[in-house]
Amino acid sequence: MTQAPSHPTGSGTGTRRAPLSPRTWLALAGWLLLSFAAAGVGGIASAQAPQFYAQLVQPPWAPPPGVFGPVWSVLYTLMAIAAWMVWREPAGAARRQALSLFCVQLALNALWSWLFFQWHRGAWALADIALLGACVAATFVAFLRLRPLAGLLLLPYLAWISFAAALSYTLWRLNPGLLG
Repeated sequence: MTQAPSHPTGSGTGTRRAPLSPRTWLALAGWLLLSFAAAGVGGIASAQAPQFYAQLVQPPWAPPPGVFGPVWSVLYTLMAIAAWMVWREPAGAARRQALSLFCVQLALNALWSWLFFQWHRGAWALADIALLGACVAATFVAFLRLRPLAGLLLLPYLAWISFAAALSYTLWRLNPGLLG
Protein backbone atom coordinates (compact mmCIF):
# COMPACT_ATOMS: atom_id res chain seq x y z
CA MET A 1 0.00 0.00 0.00
CA THR A 2 1.39 3.40 -0.90
CA GLN A 3 1.03 6.41 1.33
CA ALA A 4 0.01 9.84 0.19
CA PRO A 5 2.99 12.15 -0.16
CA SER A 6 3.66 14.24 2.88
CA HIS A 7 3.84 17.99 2.79
CA PRO A 8 7.16 19.73 3.32
CA THR A 9 7.54 21.86 6.39
CA GLY A 10 8.25 25.54 6.15
CA SER A 11 11.59 25.08 7.91
CA GLY A 12 13.56 24.41 4.76
CA THR A 13 15.26 21.38 6.36
CA GLY A 14 13.79 18.92 3.91
CA THR A 15 12.05 17.05 6.71
CA ARG A 16 8.47 16.03 6.24
CA ARG A 17 5.49 16.07 8.56
CA ALA A 18 3.23 13.06 9.00
CA PRO A 19 0.86 12.61 6.06
CA LEU A 20 -2.86 12.80 6.68
CA SER A 21 -4.01 9.29 7.44
CA PRO A 22 -6.45 7.60 9.81
CA ARG A 23 -3.68 7.72 12.45
CA THR A 24 -3.31 11.48 12.14
CA TRP A 25 -7.07 12.00 12.44
CA LEU A 26 -7.07 9.79 15.55
CA ALA A 27 -4.26 11.95 16.89
CA LEU A 28 -6.38 15.06 16.32
CA ALA A 29 -9.17 13.40 18.29
CA GLY A 30 -6.62 12.63 21.02
CA TRP A 31 -5.44 16.23 21.25
CA LEU A 32 -9.03 17.43 21.35
CA LEU A 33 -9.78 14.88 24.08
CA LEU A 34 -6.74 15.95 26.12
CA SER A 35 -7.58 19.65 25.78
CA PHE A 36 -11.21 19.19 26.71
CA ALA A 37 -10.26 16.83 29.56
CA ALA A 38 -8.27 19.72 31.03
CA ALA A 39 -11.31 21.91 30.48
CA GLY A 40 -13.40 19.31 32.28
CA VAL A 41 -11.06 19.24 35.28
CA GLY A 42 -11.34 23.01 35.49
CA GLY A 43 -15.07 22.75 34.87
CA ILE A 44 -15.55 20.55 37.93
CA ALA A 45 -14.09 23.35 40.04
CA SER A 46 -16.24 25.88 38.18
CA ALA A 47 -19.58 24.16 38.82
CA GLN A 48 -20.61 26.94 41.20
CA ALA A 49 -18.72 29.65 39.29
CA PRO A 50 -21.79 31.63 38.12
CA GLN A 51 -23.08 31.96 41.68
CA PHE A 52 -19.66 32.86 43.06
CA TYR A 53 -18.90 35.25 40.17
CA ALA A 54 -22.24 37.01 40.80
CA GLN A 55 -21.21 37.68 44.43
CA LEU A 56 -18.04 39.49 43.38
CA VAL A 57 -17.75 43.23 43.00
CA GLN A 58 -17.10 43.55 39.26
CA PRO A 59 -15.18 46.14 37.30
CA PRO A 60 -17.35 47.78 34.61
CA TRP A 61 -15.36 46.00 31.88
CA ALA A 62 -15.96 42.48 33.24
CA PRO A 63 -17.77 40.25 30.75
CA PRO A 64 -21.06 38.61 31.72
CA PRO A 65 -20.74 34.99 32.90
CA GLY A 66 -22.29 33.64 29.69
CA VAL A 67 -19.28 34.78 27.64
CA PHE A 68 -16.76 32.47 29.27
CA GLY A 69 -18.09 29.09 28.09
CA PRO A 70 -18.19 29.89 24.37
CA VAL A 71 -14.83 31.68 24.45
CA TRP A 72 -13.15 28.79 26.24
CA SER A 73 -14.72 26.24 23.87
CA VAL A 74 -13.19 28.03 20.89
CA LEU A 75 -9.84 28.44 22.64
CA TYR A 76 -9.57 24.78 23.66
CA THR A 77 -10.40 23.76 20.10
CA LEU A 78 -7.72 26.06 18.68
CA MET A 79 -5.19 24.81 21.25
CA ALA A 80 -5.87 21.18 20.33
CA ILE A 81 -5.53 21.87 16.61
CA ALA A 82 -2.26 23.72 17.23
CA ALA A 83 -0.87 20.83 19.29
CA TRP A 84 -1.94 18.36 16.62
CA MET A 85 -0.18 20.41 13.95
CA VAL A 86 3.02 20.37 16.00
CA TRP A 87 2.60 16.64 16.70
CA ARG A 88 2.57 16.06 12.93
CA GLU A 89 6.04 17.58 12.63
CA PRO A 90 9.05 15.24 12.63
CA ALA A 91 9.93 13.77 16.02
CA GLY A 92 12.75 15.38 17.91
CA ALA A 93 13.72 17.38 20.95
CA ALA A 94 12.04 20.59 19.76
CA ARG A 95 8.72 18.86 19.17
CA ARG A 96 8.92 17.00 22.48
CA GLN A 97 9.69 20.24 24.35
CA ALA A 98 6.89 22.14 22.60
CA LEU A 99 4.31 19.48 23.37
CA SER A 100 5.56 19.18 26.96
CA LEU A 101 5.07 22.92 27.39
CA PHE A 102 1.60 22.53 25.93
CA CYS A 103 0.71 19.87 28.51
CA VAL A 104 2.13 21.96 31.38
CA GLN A 105 0.04 24.95 30.36
CA LEU A 106 -3.07 22.75 30.22
CA ALA A 107 -2.43 21.68 33.82
CA LEU A 108 -1.86 25.29 34.93
CA ASN A 109 -5.05 26.30 33.15
CA ALA A 110 -7.11 23.67 34.97
CA LEU A 111 -5.48 24.57 38.30
CA TRP A 112 -6.56 28.21 37.99
CA SER A 113 -10.25 27.29 38.20
CA TRP A 114 -9.63 25.34 41.39
CA LEU A 115 -7.64 28.16 42.96
CA PHE A 116 -10.14 30.88 42.03
CA PHE A 117 -13.61 29.30 42.01
CA GLN A 118 -13.28 26.33 44.35
CA TRP A 119 -10.73 27.45 46.94
CA HIS A 120 -11.23 31.25 46.59
CA ARG A 121 -7.50 31.96 46.67
CA GLY A 122 -7.15 35.15 44.67
CA ALA A 123 -3.42 35.67 45.15
CA TRP A 124 -2.64 32.05 44.30
CA ALA A 125 -4.91 32.22 41.26
CA LEU A 126 -3.09 35.37 40.16
CA ALA A 127 0.29 33.67 40.58
CA ASP A 128 -1.00 30.68 38.62
CA ILE A 129 -2.30 32.79 35.76
CA ALA A 130 0.99 34.69 35.59
CA LEU A 131 2.86 31.39 35.33
CA LEU A 132 0.23 30.18 32.83
CA GLY A 133 0.76 33.28 30.69
CA ALA A 134 4.53 32.72 30.66
CA CYS A 135 4.04 29.06 29.78
CA VAL A 136 1.58 29.87 26.98
CA ALA A 137 4.03 32.46 25.63
CA ALA A 138 6.82 29.85 25.66
CA THR A 139 4.50 27.34 23.99
CA PHE A 140 3.62 29.96 21.37
CA VAL A 141 7.31 30.51 20.56
CA ALA A 142 8.05 26.77 20.48
CA PHE A 143 5.04 26.09 18.23
CA LEU A 144 5.87 29.06 16.00
CA ARG A 145 9.37 27.69 15.39
CA LEU A 146 8.04 24.27 14.41
CA ARG A 147 4.90 25.22 12.57
CA PRO A 148 4.10 28.95 12.29
CA LEU A 149 0.36 28.45 11.87
CA ALA A 150 0.26 26.37 15.07
CA GLY A 151 1.89 29.23 16.94
CA LEU A 152 -0.53 31.74 15.48
CA LEU A 153 -3.48 29.60 16.60
CA LEU A 154 -2.34 30.23 20.18
CA LEU A 155 -2.50 34.03 19.88
CA PRO A 156 -6.22 34.31 20.78
CA TYR A 157 -5.51 32.15 23.84
CA LEU A 158 -2.56 34.31 24.84
CA ALA A 159 -4.71 37.43 24.44
CA TRP A 160 -7.52 35.91 26.53
CA ILE A 161 -5.08 34.81 29.25
CA SER A 162 -3.75 38.37 29.39
CA PHE A 163 -7.27 39.73 29.74
CA ALA A 164 -8.11 37.05 32.33
CA ALA A 165 -5.00 37.98 34.33
CA ALA A 166 -6.07 41.62 34.44
CA LEU A 167 -9.59 40.57 35.44
CA SER A 168 -8.26 38.17 38.09
CA TYR A 169 -6.09 40.88 39.59
CA THR A 170 -8.94 43.38 39.62
CA LEU A 171 -11.41 40.93 41.14
CA TRP A 172 -8.89 39.95 43.80
CA ARG A 173 -8.28 43.61 44.72
CA LEU A 174 -12.01 44.46 44.72
CA ASN A 175 -13.01 41.40 46.76
CA PRO A 176 -10.44 40.76 49.51
CA GLY A 177 -13.07 39.18 51.76
CA LEU A 178 -14.12 36.61 49.16
CA LEU A 179 -10.75 36.05 47.47
CA GLY A 180 -8.42 36.32 50.46
